[in-house]
Amino acid sequence: MQILILVAGLGLLIGGADLLVRGVSALARAAGVPPLIIGLTLVAFGTSLPEVVINCLSAWNGSTGLAFGNVIGSCAVNIGFVLAVTALIRPLHVEASVIVREIPMMLLAVAGMLVLSGDRLLNHVDHNALVRGDGAILLLLFCVFLYYVIKDALTRRDEPQLQHDALVEEVERNIQTGRGLAAAAGRDRPLWLSGLMSVGGLVGVAGGGRLAVAAAVNIAEALRVPQNIIGLTLVSFGTTLPELATCVVAARRGQSDIAIGNVVGSNIFNLLFIGGVVSMIRPIPIPDGGHVDLLLMAGLSAALLPVTIRGPRMVTRAEGGLLLAAYVSFVVWRTLFSR
Repeated sequence: MQILILVAGLGLLIGGADLLVRGVSALARAAGVPPLIIGLTLVAFGTSLPEVVINCLSAWNGSTGLAFGNVIGSCAVNIGFVLAVTALIRPLHVEASVIVREIPMMLLAVAGMLVLSGDRLLNHVDHNALVRGDGAILLLLFCVFLYYVIKDALTRRDEPQLQHDALVEEVERNIQTGRGLAAAAGRDRPLWLSGLMSVGGLVGVAGGGRLAVAAAVNIAEALRVPQNIIGLTLVSFGTTLPELATCVVAARRGQSDIAIGNVVGSNIFNLLFIGGVVSMIRPIPIPDGGHVDLLLMAGLSAALLPVTIRGPRMVTRAEGGLLLAAYVSFVVWRTLFSR
């Protein structure tokens, strides 16, 4: 029964997030915000909104293990499952802009998370935790990254002699063709309808998030497993469905180059923004085995760099299969030996 409630909650959460972002995008468009800026900010925020809600509610309710497991688990699922499955469907071409901008920033975010969670080793205290000061550091890094991305993307759009930017091309393609969350910003609709969509989406997000968090906590208690394991597995997979859908559809349409930028951008958002916000709401103790989860996520993230910088700048089907095998093996081992 609790599994069904979790599925229903996640479905309501994801649907509400989509509706909310579409409504807010249209309102921003009506207020004169350029479509590219809407796409660069709200597309990333919209696909990660389920994680934002789940983790903020978990931290607010004191379910810090669930919040930690979902932040780390979503990043691992993005690379070890979403990216891997997309590469199995169609090998992924990697744009140079992703290699020089998004992947290094993701690795910096991973390194920052490892350092900030290592209090016993670095500060010689009796416990590891992401405290409010750590959250402020993560949020500052996110603001720097967002400023740099927007500034750089606008420059590349205005100077066509520069190399193509995968992120800008993805957003503009969605706006022009009417696909994806960014397309909502370009559709004309009455302001009252956009406002109603925003309110309805907000209600769906709040209600779905509360259902999902309560069900996840009940499942952890019923199975007698730590909350971070449920966050690492069931909840992370559920909240990552928007990224999975986006990447699979892109691969089937022959636009597989979108996938890696989408995944890497989502991971940066999860680690810096969501990790920062939940740490500001409530200090997040690192649960037992949490550093093992961090190391898995760090290993999967680090594996992307040598794969993407070699000659053809491709993630092949074989490499996708290896990422998927590594991720599934770890999750099975972590679940079986978590008690």
